[in-house]
Amino acid sequence: MAITSDLDPMIDGQVLALAGGVGGAKLVLGLSRLLPPDQLVIVVNTGDDECFHGLHVSPDLDTVMYTLAGLADPEKGWGLTGETFNALEMLGRYGADTWFNLGDRDLATHIRRTQLLHQGATLSEATAELCQRLGIAHRIVPMSDEPVRTMLDTEDGELAMQQYFVKQLAEPKVRAVRYAGAESAFPSPEFQGALDQAKLVVFCPSNPFLSLDPILAIPGVRESLKGFPGPRVAVSPIVGGAALRGPAAKIMSELGHEVSSVGVARRMTDICDIFFIDDQDSGLSPAIAALGIKPVPAPTIMISEADKVGLARRVLAVGAG
Repeated sequence: MAITSDLDPMIDGQVLALAGGVGGAKLVLGLSRLLPPDQLVIVVNTGDDECFHGLHVSPDLDTVMYTLAGLADPEKGWGLTGETFNALEMLGRYGADTWFNLGDRDLATHIRRTQLLHQGATLSEATAELCQRLGIAHRIVPMSDEPVRTMLDTEDGELAMQQYFVKQLAEPKVRAVRYAGAESAFPSPEFQGALDQAKLVVFCPSNPFLSLDPILAIPGVRESLKGFPGPRVAVSPIVGGAALRGPAAKIMSELGHEVSSVGVARRMTDICDIFFIDDQDSGLSPAIAALGIKPVPAPTIMISEADKVGLARRVLAVGAG
């Protein structure tokens, strides 16, 4: 279904949003309600893409796609609402490994994506086709058309992102993170175009290590963001010293970073001008300002659609100056 927009033209020019996971999807939904399709480019992490049962699965792309299509499970924030798992159950009966949950309708997405890729389409082209079929007007693009894989060095050995997060329930202690293939990857064409043309960059509240760093690991991306001439606005994924969901806080702690909005901001001093923190963390504002970044306390916990649109409106207002 098509998403309707409550257009609110605050930005003169294109907005580039970098996202991954449920937190990123929430904010880009808000942005999509306020910006027309030609004014927003949503670049999504693909470092956690995997092959399951011979199918190319792009979890973060799908989360953003399902969210903007109005199909996402409102409880989990990912997957499809009203999903069934008959195919997965049958695969289990055949002895297949079924630790990664793939619903019946979700499988259709992965089947069609894999078909398009086998026919010679790039991941960008396949994503555009899927979005068009779901009635999504806004541009959702992968960070790269080349494969990049987030790999975690843990006490249980090196694990791919989905093995760590889903199969191992994010339990093993993380010692390092690397992005295999990033050194030979390029930004996808629309990503590169937005880096060159956008007037505002928004870092959505996504896991710094598993969602944003894979994007930043692509050669030239961080350098482009360092020299970006417009405002660069980030929203902290850490609230009250904890992640709202996922293992961001755990990984930060295990890698020796301060688990707070300050710890996140400290890793972005070269690419961020304005940093949104939740109202409950307003006491951290002086520490963030000392990094040379402007702190903006605001309600950042997004539960209802009004929350998502409200935060997006504040981000755009601050970005517009």
